[in-house]
Amino acid sequence: MTPMKKWSDAAWEAAEPVFQKILAHPFIEELSTGRLSEERFRYYLRQDALYLAGYARLLAHIASRLGNKSHVEAFLGFATDGIAVERALHESFLGSDIPTPDQISPACLLYTSVLQSQALAPVEVEAAAILPCFWVYQRVGEAILARQQGGDANPYARWIATYGDPAFAAATARAVAICDELAEGAAAETRAAMTAIFVRCTRMEWLFWESAWQLEQWKI
Repeated sequence: MTPMKKWSDAAWEAAEPVFQKILAHPFIEELSTGRLSEERFRYYLRQDALYLAGYARLLAHIASRLGNKSHVEAFLGFATDGIAVERALHESFLGSDIPTPDQISPACLLYTSVLQSQALAPVEVEAAAILPCFWVYQRVGEAILARQQGGDANPYARWIATYGDPAFAAATARAVAICDELAEGAAAETRAAMTAIFVRCTRMEWLFWESAWQLEQWKI
């Protein structure tokens, strides 16, 4: 009897075409070579700071809904450890230039709204929604690290090293494993919803980088 495919394998397979578009995006390509303009990188970091302002609360909300104690502890850890590392990077690159909520871009607002809208969905679906922020970043970081040019001379080497770090890979693996465990006990309809939101939020990751590349502004 052929074992059932893990949810995460099926979800990644569904999102793979989007991930390949992310890897080929000019923002990622120029980040890896160090040619990315400071203006675009700063735009990206400023929006990422706004994204993270609510991300810890999302992780904590998921933790509050989980029944397995180890899952609760893991998500609370994600909400403290991971965010602290990323905020330290923001402070390193941005200094005191932290944006205010009214400076949020259309893409960032859309992404955060999609995540927040999962608060009343089954917890399995809400957990799947935040997974691309772990998994896509980790795989992008590894890909950039593999093709990085300039070594430490690359002005974005610290950012690249953070997402290619083994500790981040371990946190990502734990998040993926938890989603797989949640999917195992879920109905087929819930598993399908988990995959759908995972793909949608992977698209949001692409849109986030596209927004930074275009230096997106509100039209009116």
